[in-house]
Amino acid sequence: MSKLEELINTLCPDWVEYKPLGEICQRQKGMSITAGEMKKLDKLNAPIRVFAAGNTVANVNYGDIPENAIITKQSIVVKSRGNIGFEYYTKPFTHKNEMWSYSAKSNMIDLKFVYYYLQQHIDEFQIKAKTGKLPQISTGDTDKYLIPVPPLEVQREIVRILDNFTELTAELTAELTARKKQYEYYRDTLILEQDAEYKTLGEIATEIYRGSGIKRDKVTQEGIQCVRYGEIYTTYDIWFDKCVSHTNEEKISSKKYFEHGDILFAITGESVEEIAKSCAYVGNGKCLAGGDIVVMKHNQNPKYLAYALSTTDAQRQKSYGKIKSKVVHASVPSIKSISIPLPPLDEQQRIADTLDKFHSLASDISQGLPAEIEARKKQYEYYRDKLLTFKELAE
Repeated sequence: MSKLEELINTLCPDWVEYKPLGEICQRQKGMSITAGEMKKLDKLNAPIRVFAAGNTVANVNYGDIPENAIITKQSIVVKSRGNIGFEYYTKPFTHKNEMWSYSAKSNMIDLKFVYYYLQQHIDEFQIKAKTGKLPQISTGDTDKYLIPVPPLEVQREIVRILDNFTELTAELTAELTARKKQYEYYRDTLILEQDAEYKTLGEIATEIYRGSGIKRDKVTQEGIQCVRYGEIYTTYDIWFDKCVSHTNEEKISSKKYFEHGDILFAITGESVEEIAKSCAYVGNGKCLAGGDIVVMKHNQNPKYLAYALSTTDAQRQKSYGKIKSKVVHASVPSIKSISIPLPPLDEQQRIADTLDKFHSLASDISQGLPAEIEARKKQYEYYRDKLLTFKELAE
């Protein structure tokens, strides 16, 4: 019998009382501060964090904000607008007044236990938030939410178990981040420091053209394979051989195709840093390219081109001159101006094969660290759901 099972069998074998969050925790108000003021006061490594809607944060110094606005208790910060969520925070902080936070009212409540329980039920809050025009929840939604309150010893043991899972996942994630940086350094070194002539994509391309719009309602389960520009950011990596979307070819009035070896660029995006993300199609058969995609045909190794276009130097060229706004655009002329080193085809193949191995180790969800992290997350969620399920006292 585990320690937790022994505690439950001894201290609460039959049932656990559920209480409203607002009864066991003290709700804390925020302060009045504008986004402009936050930006002006934001300083790297300053000791006080200021939370705002939209997952925006700033770090400020003592004296920059009123002393009575600073919260020093361990707290759960409620992210009440947009992407609803909770954050357990133990350092001095405050938040904008459209947000709120909670601290424990007594030493019989382990606040991290409450946080884990809220995280387990985050979907309920996200669904509730979508009922209005702007996704958001109210103080009543959290104040009245029922939380199981087992004996403190049980709360602490559950927190200890779940902390072990989260700490292991954090360690693996840090290792994966370091490995990805190592891969990026190796990729840039291998491609950018070779003794090869630089050529622009305008010189490399045999043909380059824009795709044609495939609206969301035109995407089907069957039919010809197609790619919409957003999928280049969210779904496809350096190269891919199958499309996740299909469409009815007969219903597309202006058809723009791509084939094996073609490079696809997404010329509309949400950030300067990622604009014109590109990938190579190495599958078979014709596919349709949606709007805001540029298709480049060529006679080079497609994987090599895709890796060369993912280097920090290539991304710098893609981002050059772009204005940071809600929507960022690139163009065919700006893509044609990008220059990359172009060695002979046999060297392109060697580099592509080498980087395939490194990239797989750093990014493939089916093997290595990514697979281990995914397995630990699923294991954590399984035990979290199991540990945080209690039989409620019948009325």
